[in-house]
Amino acid sequence: MKINKKLLAITTVLILLPIVIGLIFWEQLPAEIATHWGTDNQPNGWSSKPMAVFGIPAVIAALHVFCLIVTFADPKKNNIGKKAIGIVYWILPVTSLLVMGSTYAYALGMEINIGMICCLLMGIIFIALGNYLPKAKQNFTFGYKLPWTLYSEENWNKTHRLAGWLMVICGFAFLINAFILSEWVFGFCIAAAIVPMIYSYVLYKKGI
Repeated sequence: MKINKKLLAITTVLILLPIVIGLIFWEQLPAEIATHWGTDNQPNGWSSKPMAVFGIPAVIAALHVFCLIVTFADPKKNNIGKKAIGIVYWILPVTSLLVMGSTYAYALGMEINIGMICCLLMGIIFIALGNYLPKAKQNFTFGYKLPWTLYSEENWNKTHRLAGWLMVICGFAFLINAFILSEWVFGFCIAAAIVPMIYSYVLYKKGI
């Protein structure tokens, strides 16, 4: 399995597409653009217009290429699964288009519920990851890469089966939170991330 250069090019262009959109609306965009929002759905961080239009998509594109390089450098990349690899290809392009599109819309004075959009996006991502995580076999990139999960295939499978369920639940929690915008969802997701690690260690102590 090698990096699909054509797909890499397509997804990278999609990530950078907001630059073109930003240039089209350059004159209408304010000098300072809100680029970060608090849990109250109000902006609490701003960037200069050049940084918002050019910098953010460029950083996302660089992260996209880096993630793919790391993923395909994994000696056990074939264990990750094609669908999970597909998520790696598409997660940042979709994020870039939605986030930058919402950012521009807000900067241009449109009524945009950033919190709802972000929660819906996170919910979909978590549900997708939760569905494919239990199907991934041992690898060094995707999943809970702990010494004991990498040593024991049974430990890996049981840990990721639990993690998959928790991610799906976390995803639905984000979808619900899109309509109430409460901080509780973040604590829930932290717990959902930590519980599988504790569970895998307990299995390890039991000799699994």
